[in-house]
Amino acid sequence: MTFKNILTAQEGHVATITINRPKQLNALNKETIEELHHALSAANDDENVGVVILTGAGEKSFVAGADIKEFADFSVEKGQELSAIGHEILFDFIEFMNKPVIAAINGFALGGGLELAMASHIRVASDNAKLGLPEVSLGVIPGYGGTQRLTQLVGSGKAFEMITTAGMIGAEEAKSWGLVNHVVSQEELMPLAEKIAHKIVQNSPNAIRAAIHAINANHIEGVDGFDVEIEEFGKCFGTPEFIEGTTAFIEKRKANFRK
Repeated sequence: MTFKNILTAQEGHVATITINRPKQLNALNKETIEELHHALSAANDDENVGVVILTGAGEKSFVAGADIKEFADFSVEKGQELSAIGHEILFDFIEFMNKPVIAAINGFALGGGLELAMASHIRVASDNAKLGLPEVSLGVIPGYGGTQRLTQLVGSGKAFEMITTAGMIGAEEAKSWGLVNHVVSQEELMPLAEKIAHKIVQNSPNAIRAAIHAINANHIEGVDGFDVEIEEFGKCFGTPEFIEGTTAFIEKRKANFRK
């Protein structure tokens, strides 16, 4: 598939997807969301991909929100449909992928941009990053999972403050809140994301998939995460990767999970 709004690359087992709309500060429009879905879906199905790094073009912005011009005249029904489709094909899709997604936040991550980062499994930020959910200043609320994932990550008190004030916080404050894992300079951002990715791809792909499933179960209503962990733990024993991992440990060698 030919993309207009994103760039894709792969080095070894690490795929990088770059949102490439720098003149619009990489804002998410309908077409970009669809392209991201196709690229992420392909990476999720590709056995040669172990990790996805998601970032934005340039040094100013990861994603500076959604393209407001696209939905400024929407009705109630169209607004609900916009949110539901976005959840399904991008934000929830990322959260429940079999491969970890690392968001490399290189500047503004606002509105849908922060929601995209929060849907990712790991977040690293450049020291010039600014994060926020300013939707209430436009007469709407976050509609791509922001009210839920921000609360899960930082707690309801900080989520209430951040959403209702429509304010932005800097990268270091975001780190202190637990909203991002690491803060580095702009020059160090992609190397750090790649370093984390390379650590991940050395491990068992099946066990990583199982771990993502078990961790996500923690906040699914009506699901007991401990039960999911027990089930996934047991399933691992029936895989060739478990045999390779335990054999390598006993033989005092490095496991080779990607033969």
